[in-house]
Amino acid sequence: MNKQLIAQLIFIFLITQAIGLWTANFLIQENIKTTIVTDNPDDAENGVALIIWIIFTSAVLIVLIKFAPDWLLGIILKIFESMAIFGTTIIVLLPTRVLDEIILGIATLLVIVRIIFSKNIWLRNISSTIAAAGAGALIGVSLGIFPVLLFIVLLSVYDYIAVFKTKHMVTLAKGVTKKNLSFTYALPTKEHQFELGTGDMVIPLAFAASVLGATSKTIPEPYNFIPSIAILIASLAGLIITLNYASLKTGRALPALPLQTILMLIAFGLAKLAGF
Repeated sequence: MNKQLIAQLIFIFLITQAIGLWTANFLIQENIKTTIVTDNPDDAENGVALIIWIIFTSAVLIVLIKFAPDWLLGIILKIFESMAIFGTTIIVLLPTRVLDEIILGIATLLVIVRIIFSKNIWLRNISSTIAAAGAGALIGVSLGIFPVLLFIVLLSVYDYIAVFKTKHMVTLAKGVTKKNLSFTYALPTKEHQFELGTGDMVIPLAFAASVLGATSKTIPEPYNFIPSIAILIASLAGLIITLNYASLKTGRALPALPLQTILMLIAFGLAKLAGF
C-alpha cells in the first residue's frame, strides 16, 4: 500500500466531507436549496436530469479538447473553473453568517489568487475542496433520497462505460489535468502524481447530505448524522481500495464511483435496518 498516497487521500476526503456536511446542515436548517428540474425534491426527473446534464457537459468538453485551439480551451475552462469556485465559496461560507460583502470579497479573492497562481497544485487542491464541498452539499439538500440514489447508480454505470468502454473519460481527464484546474485533486508521491476527480468527493457528499436532510426530520442532533457518516466511511473505503489498486497499476485509469456506490448502498441499507 502506498502510505503517502492513502494519507493524502484520507486527509483531503475528511476535510472536504466535514466542510460539506457542515454546509449541508446549515442549508437544511435554513431551507436553502436549488431547483434541478422540478420543485419537488423527490421527483425522479431531477436525478435523471442531472445525469443527462453531466453527459451533455462531458460531450461538449470532449469536442472542445479535440477541436478547439489550446488557448481557447484554456480560456473556456478557466472561466468555468472561476465560476465554480466563486459560487461554491459563497455556499460554504454561508454558515459563518458573516456579512454578504465579506463573503463576496473572499470568493472574489480566491478566484483572483487561483488565476495568478494557476500552476500551484496545493492551491488547486484547496479550490477543489471548496468546490466539491459546496456543490455536493447543495445538490444533496436539493434532492430526495430516491432521486439521488437513481442519479448515483446511473452515474456509476456511466463512469464504468466512460472509462473502460468508450474511454472518453480518460481523454477528458487528461485534457483537464494538463490545465491544472480545480476539477481534480493532485496527489503527488515520490513515484507519480495521481489525479482524483472532484466527482468522487461530490457524489458521496450529495448522498450523505440528502440522507441528512431526511433523518433530520425525525432524529435529533447529533444522532441524525450517523447514517450520513456511515455512508461517507463506506465511500472512503471504496476510494482507498480503488486508489491503492491504481497505485499498483500506474498509468491505468480506474473509475472509483462504482465501488463507492456499492459500499455506500450497503452502509445505507444497514443504517435503515438499524432504525435510521
